[in-house]
Amino acid sequence: MIKVVRGNPTPEELAAALAVVQARAAAAAHEPSGAPRTPDAWADPARVARERLPQPGPASWGRTYWPA
Repeated sequence: MIKVVRGNPTPEELAAALAVVQARAAAAAHEPSGAPRTPDAWADPARVARERLPQPGPASWGRTYWPA
């Protein structure tokens, strides 16, 4: 049920709003719910770390020292 809380829409405006709601509901009903979504580009970890970090090795302790 849809209720108009504020304003006084014309029948044409109300029909347009209902058509949009029905179209969105139909599109959501046809989309498989278990399908994996592709992540957005902003969430891609490769965007943040463009180059590889140095791998730990025999001298890696020297890279962790922070002078006081």
